[in-house]
Amino acid sequence: MPHQPLKMTSGSFLQLMWLASPALPIGGFSYSEGLEASINAGLVATELEAADWLINQLHLTQSRGDMAAIAQALPAWAMNHKDRIAELNHWVRTTRESSELRLQTEQMGRSLMEWLKNRYAGEPATMERITWLAAQDASYPLAFSLAAMLTGANARDALLAYAFGWAENMVQAAIKAVPLGQNAGQRILARLTADIPAAVEHALALTESERQAFSPMLAILSARHEHQYSRLFRS
Repeated sequence: MPHQPLKMTSGSFLQLMWLASPALPIGGFSYSEGLEASINAGLVATELEAADWLINQLHLTQSRGDMAAIAQALPAWAMNHKDRIAELNHWVRTTRESSELRLQTEQMGRSLMEWLKNRYAGEPATMERITWLAAQDASYPLAFSLAAMLTGANARDALLAYAFGWAENMVQAAIKAVPLGQNAGQRILARLTADIPAAVEHALALTESERQAFSPMLAILSARHEHQYSRLFRS
């Protein structure tokens, strides 16, 4: 009989929806991750260009980098391998290619850790893990990996939630910065949603040596954005 994946419980599913929600108070809405700079540079000006840009970002930066780090952190949490978790957190922090991208992962990581402290205040064993990771200056992907592990979800479902939350924030950034209408935003989100499963499978399949953070054009645009005359977003 073929192996059947474990069915997600209602509790885990709702917890993942919570983590993916743009209403989660971690400040994701204030970042465009280079998209605003690409608009200022004339590289993105239409719905089609915005969709293509974000799909490329999903596959070239998120899937190969942060999502892969989350995928590799989840089994480390399950085995309580803190050295491995600290190593992955260090990798994420040191591979940010501009100061604003590093500030983003630090701020969102710190905010998510504060949310976790509030969420699990009555659970001493969980609080020990949260306090330990917070002391490592948690990056956002590693903070998310802990939050996802605490839901009891498997790695695939955790990455689907992470990617969809990222996509929703980025689409909202595109709507404001291009600018675009809400219907255009929904069409872009539909395209991203169609690509997310493949991005998740790619992230899950990457080995330690294959994980990477190399997006030179995005790094250049982010560095320019730090000095951009007028801007809506922090990255």
